Amino acid sequence: MNLLLLFIALNIVNVVMQTIKSIATVKGGKLLASVINAITYGLYTVVIVYTVCDLPLWQKILIVACANFFGVYIVKYFEEKIKKDKLWKIEFSCPTEHTEKISKMLLNCKIPFSVIDTQAIAKNNTYNIICAYCATQTQSKAVAKVISTYNCKSFVTEQSAQL
Repeated sequence: MNLLLLFIALNIVNVVMQTIKSIATVKGGKLLASVINAITYGLYTVVIVYTVCDLPLWQKILIVACANFFGVYIVKYFEEKIKKDKLWKIEFSCPTEHTEKISKMLLNCKIPFSVIDTQAIAKNNTYNIICAYCATQTQSKAVAKVISTYNCKSFVTEQSAQL
């Protein structure tokens, strides 16, 4: 029974560490990626040794599969929770007659925006351009709802600086 619990624990820790390693290798610096790789490959050696333990093959398969499912799910869940919001500039064209309603909606959601009156640029133009600056995912969802409600065409870019 102790061998079974040890095998389960080692596999869960290994999967969590391997998932963190993958994220750190892509998003982290050289030092962080090097340290986490050294730790994970050292732990992986221990897991390989315990793979030859006296447990039935079906138990090993089930344990490794469950450890991979839950380990990756847990790491990705926490990654989403600690992910920083970024500033997004969402530019969209809207029919001129809806500009005032859209402006009120954005003001109610406390979303900073600017309106470019294209009628000043081209005569008889029936569209305006609105640039909304979303610092949170909630604001981005609110703008997406406006865009779909009024059937607007949009263009989204990530901004490097926060408001």
